[in-house]
Amino acid sequence: MQRRIFVRDGALALLTMGLSPSFLRRATFATELRGARKGKILVCLFQRGAADGLNMIVPHGEAAYHAARPGIAIPRPRSGRDDAAIDLDGFFGLHPSLKPLDRLYREGLLAPIHAVGSPSATRSHFDAQDYMESGTPDRKSTPDGWLNRYLAVKGTCEECATDAPSPFRAVSMTPQTPRILEGPSAAVAMNSLGEFTVRGAGSSAERLEALYRTGEADLVHGAGRDMFEAVKLLQSANPQRYLPEHGADYPRSQFGQRLREIAQLIKANVGLEVAFADVGGWDTHVNQGASNGQLAARLADFSSAIAALTTDLGDRMQDVVILSMSEFGRMVRQNGNGGTDHGHAGAMFVIGGGVRGGKVHGRWPGLEREQLYEGRDLALTTDFRSVFAEILTRHLGATSLEPVFPGHAAPGLALF
Repeated sequence: MQRRIFVRDGALALLTMGLSPSFLRRATFATELRGARKGKILVCLFQRGAADGLNMIVPHGEAAYHAARPGIAIPRPRSGRDDAAIDLDGFFGLHPSLKPLDRLYREGLLAPIHAVGSPSATRSHFDAQDYMESGTPDRKSTPDGWLNRYLAVKGTCEECATDAPSPFRAVSMTPQTPRILEGPSAAVAMNSLGEFTVRGAGSSAERLEALYRTGEADLVHGAGRDMFEAVKLLQSANPQRYLPEHGADYPRSQFGQRLREIAQLIKANVGLEVAFADVGGWDTHVNQGASNGQLAARLADFSSAIAALTTDLGDRMQDVVILSMSEFGRMVRQNGNGGTDHGHAGAMFVIGGGVRGGKVHGRWPGLEREQLYEGRDLALTTDFRSVFAEILTRHLGATSLEPVFPGHAAPGLALF
């Protein structure tokens, strides 16, 4: 094959893997990170589409909840029904499809947060997701994501055995870099570890690597060299031969498999500090269902994947925090199509060995009409930036948050 074809195809491979040449030019990869020590890790999970927090963390002790949702409310725990909410504290409960998370709550690893979200009044999916990922509500001009700003402020991995940052310090299991990781700090986006390594393996890739190392000044010469270093680092972790531990059973869904691969990266000690994955399908305007149905199926996959990740990681969960988020919640009253419309405040989960779990965090505002936001939605009592900031400081060790969340100085929730 002619050299120009290898150069062209190599450049295309960089793009289809989610690796931008600009990132690869900026990164100085470590060729050997097997001596890296285990550091703190944050796994961010985005429920795109506005998940119904009221049916995730059910306020079963609130009479107004049941009155507003005659067709989709989750039954009270003491109703004698098999599809009832899983009681947490006598007032809140988990949707029955979140049963895999109940163990984490009882063990003190799971901290649900209610009435949390963005102070922005928008009910636009696009804008609300943008604000949550940029960390600057109602400011569309922010060029980067808050996780990328954190990486820039924190600097290179302090736990690494070398001065060079790992190419896998920040990884998104998505086809393209998400808004939350956009910015000058290096980040890798890829559909799967298998796709990443397959595109870097085989005889054609070996010939391409040889051409890149001839020393000729091609536009993509540096990018190609660094790409192969990253591929070699990932291959050293044997991702194709990975077996989950402790009986962990990941769902076969795309989301479940992406969490499985995040576990692989964590246990391979490749210098991972931040991981991201998202899952859609939470916009339940029609036929949402109660204990069964559309939302229940989503929650079952979501919780089973998270439970498998925590089981697989075992003692490593002492160094890991899992954070779930969604752009906003749903309207309190069900609509005429058996679903819920766009709302305001929602719910989050924070999971980890160092988390102050076993209790529902956040101030509950109530669901009586006069307590609702604009007379229709769950009112906001916790700004999402307070949750994010507390995780960055108490878990990841950030010391300067003004560049990450400019102008926001609200206290956290004592999650740790």
